Amino acid sequence: MASIRPQTLSEIAFRAKDKTRAFDVSVREFLDAWQTMPPLQRVGALAEEPPRLDAIKDAYLAALAEHLALLDGDGAPAWTDQTNRFLNAPFFSGGLESLKATLLVESPLAFRRRLIFISADALSRPDRTFTQDDALNAALDV
Repeated sequence: MASIRPQTLSEIAFRAKDKTRAFDVSVREFLDAWQTMPPLQRVGALAEEPPRLDAIKDAYLAALAEHLALLDGDGAPAWTDQTNRFLNAPFFSGGLESLKATLLVESPLAFRRRLIFISADALSRPDRTFTQDDALNAALDV
């Protein structure tokens, strides 16, 4: 059975391409899955170059791969440095003029390098890591 959450960046792109899942939803689901991936699986999740979608999404996936790799202390995959993974004009998420200054300051470096400006919490997800004790306590609370 296929995982509900995408396990790779390529899977995000494939889902967006065939319209089985919205791009932003798949990104959030991937970030949820990322929290519980072992280190070797994380490297593999970023390694394969995702298929092309559009300029913004292509750059976004490269920025996400670089950002997550850097957080884990790894080097970004080589595909993230391709020129077609960078924007020529700035993109500000949210679309509100009043947010631009905040997004300029808060956006992670991997995104700023690609002229993508997002909020500091755009990549944050609720902590989904559970220990065996958490699972036992949840079962006992039923």
